[in-house]
Amino acid sequence: MKLSRFIIHHLEDILTEWEAFARTLQPSSGDMSDEELRDHGKQILENISREIDSEQSPQQQENKSKGLAPDALNTDTPAGIHGTVRQGSGFTMLQLIAEYRAMRACVLKLWLPKIKEINEVNSQDMLRFNEAIDQALAESAATYSEHAARTRDTFLAILGHDLRSPLATMSMAGAYLTRPEISTEGSAQVGARVKRSAATMSAMVNDLLEYARKQLGGKMPITRQLADMKQICQAAIDDASAAHPDCKFEMLTAGELLDDFDSARLQQVFSNLLSNAAQYRGKDPLVTISAQGRNDAVTVKVTNHGSVIKPEALKAIFDPLVQLSNDENQDGRPSTSLGLGLYISREITESHGGTIDVESSEASGTIFTVKLPKCGGTR
Repeated sequence: MKLSRFIIHHLEDILTEWEAFARTLQPSSGDMSDEELRDHGKQILENISREIDSEQSPQQQENKSKGLAPDALNTDTPAGIHGTVRQGSGFTMLQLIAEYRAMRACVLKLWLPKIKEINEVNSQDMLRFNEAIDQALAESAATYSEHAARTRDTFLAILGHDLRSPLATMSMAGAYLTRPEISTEGSAQVGARVKRSAATMSAMVNDLLEYARKQLGGKMPITRQLADMKQICQAAIDDASAAHPDCKFEMLTAGELLDDFDSARLQQVFSNLLSNAAQYRGKDPLVTISAQGRNDAVTVKVTNHGSVIKPEALKAIFDPLVQLSNDENQDGRPSTSLGLGLYISREITESHGGTIDVESSEASGTIFTVKLPKCGGTR
């Protein structure tokens, strides 16, 4: 059977194997549905089948082998769209390439046992098939890189915007404090503004450092010591209050909260969650953090009552460089955050062996839930 016809007749078998492979590309594929994992796989294979049977001159073949085909960087194909989608889903470039390697291997593994001998027709089919796979990969890689570059540029623009505000405040404070006639009361007010600006910048720098560490392949270091989760939550409230003085934070605790934790790391987690909740809190000024200690785990929840987060946004909320949009009903600062806080929170939580989840509804508000298993620190 010609390879082009074989691909069309066995689409489901090929896609099933391809989907199973994509499922192994963790953590990006962890929460993706079967449909999302398959993405444009069917259309990509159909295009490849047509490409195998299309007319091609020796010159066209040579140009294609050198990446000089007229549509070599076509971004409007199923493969081009697939590259954009995978970048947005958190797949790495290596994982994207691995998907095409798996597709190539799957097709040939299923097809070769069906042919009796390798002849000129079969050899030409394999040659055209490999050309088509390479072309599809080039299209996906081009759109992946383009989308990644846009994301990076947006990230840098947001970074510059967010840093400019606290830096301007500190600059004006410096100019004010150098005046000889300033009062003690005036100095205290300016000092409070400087403290808030420093807290904002410190949180941004911490997130940037952790993100850079993960991008470079480093592991999130965890140093466990006996600690009280109530004290960790209170320290996080102090951090968030410095950056959001107009927000009211409330803490509720119950059960045994002593265990072996990395206090500094978890303080960063809850500071990020509280700051995020304060930013998107809507007209209700209250943000609540509750800690419940049980025999096997400690569960911490951060709740606000801002606008409901849409289901499609919830799926990507812990991905790096994702920013939610504010609306006119929200009193938090404009949505210019770096989009790293929730990503860092997830990484730290998972390094503790825990989980972090989010749910959002009109009735209950938006609730981030961090569950950390106990490891016997109270014994």
